Amino acid sequence: MNALEIRNLSKSFPGFSLENLSLTLPSGSILGLIGENGAGKSTTIKLILDMLRKDSGTVTILGRDNQENIQLTKEDVGVVLDEVGIPECLSARQVGKVMASIFRNWQGEVYNGYLKSLSIPEKKPFKEFSRGMKMKLGIAIALSHDPKLLILDEATNGLDPVVRDEVVELFRAFAAEEDHAVLISSHIVSDLEKLCDYIAFLHKGRLLLFEEKDRLLEEYGLLLGTPEQLAQLPRDAVVSQKASPYGVEALVLREAVPAGWRVSPINIEELFLFLVKEAR
Repeated sequence: MNALEIRNLSKSFPGFSLENLSLTLPSGSILGLIGENGAGKSTTIKLILDMLRKDSGTVTILGRDNQENIQLTKEDVGVVLDEVGIPECLSARQVGKVMASIFRNWQGEVYNGYLKSLSIPEKKPFKEFSRGMKMKLGIAIALSHDPKLLILDEATNGLDPVVRDEVVELFRAFAAEEDHAVLISSHIVSDLEKLCDYIAFLHKGRLLLFEEKDRLLEEYGLLLGTPEQLAQLPRDAVVSQKASPYGVEALVLREAVPAGWRVSPINIEELFLFLVKEAR
């Protein structure tokens, strides 16, 4: 079963539109949403969670329409948004007691384990937490009510590199279960490259590309040469290009490049920057 299916999802605001977005997240997988500020990542997540009313399209979570049986969906989906909404007077220990009354499947021992492993102070009030500490508490809550799907909006933002790496491992271990899946947006593309099975590039409300990460890295590459050399390539080989101190750097489709040309590997961040440049 697919953990998440989005079909032709649209939402318009003054000055911005999310246009006919379609994505599928299979169970047992992690999907990364990549895009600049204002690309539509947070809007997409809020539409999935029915925090915003869509103009058109459908969202199916774990086989259910996202506007039906909202209570059951809340139990099955762990959520960490860019701003963790916890009353500032509560301590982490008190938060655990509150969550036990909200979620039927709340796992107090699991939650306490995350407090310890993520070094979250149990008695300090939330208002005294750093941004990184707030995000860690949000992650601990999201993982402690036996969810099947994690939806994470900039959940690694504000974490130092060591803790970020630990959290990425938590997400990877979660998604290793066949009936689990993760949707994560982040500005830290290196995290998504390490973590994700699928990548979706958003730019100004449009989906530029959605594909398995490994297939993307196999399909695309970088080629450095002079303008005259690149002009010899088939037209469909060059996706985008830019000047560099050493000539012209081109994003190419490997299968369209004739044999004998040296094509270098590309990473996800480089691929995204080339695609955005082409879209502009």
